[in-house]
Order: sequence, then C-alpha cells, then structure tokens
Amino acid sequence: MITIHHLNNSRSQRILWLLEELGVPYEVKRYERTRDLQAPKELKAVHRLGKSPVLTDGERTVAETGAIVEYILAGHGDGRLMPPPGTDDYWAARQFLHYAEGSAMPPLFLMLVLQMIPDRAPFFAKPILKASMQKVDALLVRPQLALHLDHWEASLGETGWFAGPEMTAADIMMSFPVEAAAQRFGYEDRPKLRDFLLRIHERPAYRRGLRRGGPYAYA
Repeated sequence: MITIHHLNNSRSQRILWLLEELGVPYEVKRYERTRDLQAPKELKAVHRLGKSPVLTDGERTVAETGAIVEYILAGHGDGRLMPPPGTDDYWAARQFLHYAEGSAMPPLFLMLVLQMIPDRAPFFAKPILKASMQKVDALLVRPQLALHLDHWEASLGETGWFAGPEMTAADIMMSFPVEAAAQRFGYEDRPKLRDFLLRIHERPAYRRGLRRGGPYAYA
C-alpha cells in the first residue's frame, strides 16, 4: 500500500489528486506545519530532508514531487494521464513535470521569503528591510513572475490544458504554482488561467483529494 506523507497547505496535495484520478488505493499520513510554517521534525524520520511530499511503498521511499508523480505513473498509470509516448504533447507534458518545481516555484518562493524577512526583523530594522525587500520584489521577482504567468497563459492555448487536448499529469503538477500565484496576483487579465483553476477545482477526484488531505488554502 502506498503511503503519502502529506503536509497541510503544501504541494503534496497534488499527489493525493493524482492518486484519486487514477483510482489507486493509498494511505495518508498528515503532518501539520509549525508556527513558523516549517515542516515538523517528525518528517525527518521518513526522509532525512524532512520535506513533503514523501511516498513510501513497502521498503521504498521516494521524495520530490515530480519523481513521485513519475513513480506513480510508471507503476499505476497504464498509459493514463500522459499523452502517447514520443508525441509533441508527450514531451510538452514531460517538460511541465520538471518545469513546475524547477522554474515556476522558485520566484514564488522568493516572493514569500521577501515578505517574511521584515516581519521577523527587530522593530528598528523593519522599515529599512521592508523598503529594501519591496525594491528587490519590484525590480527582480515580479518581472520574472510576469514572464512565467504569460508563459502559462499562452501554454494553455486552444485546449485549456498544458499538454494536449486532455488533462494530463502536467496539469496536476502545474496546479500548485498556478494556485499559489492566483492568491498573490489574481487572474483578471488572464482568463485561461482563471478558467483552468475553475475546471480543476470542480473535478470529483480533486475534491476527493481535498477530503483526504484536509484543509488547503489554495482551493
């Protein structure tokens, strides 16, 4: 039996959704963030990095969201949720499986860090740090994020999915950065991204994953 070590309000929610879409039996072990929003130390007993998600399957432990997605698809996909191998859509899907964490998430995480730094500084340093972080955000982070959001909007193209005419694992992987960016920017001027979120949030498997995973601030 697959077990997903799941942290609340995290990217591991995508793994629960994937398993629900495939109809794969699994167990969920929930972990709650600490007061400073970090993963609890108990996760280090599962994987030395102490991060989530982590999949355990018998004696095997797999970390990293993209690797977990590929592990599940290899063992339980039976060709589902991926375009036919070798096609352009297939390689687009493989690209987004890696892009979601490799390129899309770092600027979103950096934006969060820049917001947190002044809050944790001594009171006399807060004004200076806040002004400095806002400048870095405006000059570096937001232009990069605008570039990525435009890429997402264009990639949804005619079909409304990231890799071909039907939903694939690429859409599941991209859901978390798209959800996280929506909370920071909204998508009033990006209708394809807005519609993408509406459609995935209405999927029965997505809703079942939410029930298994517990409170999730992005849906």
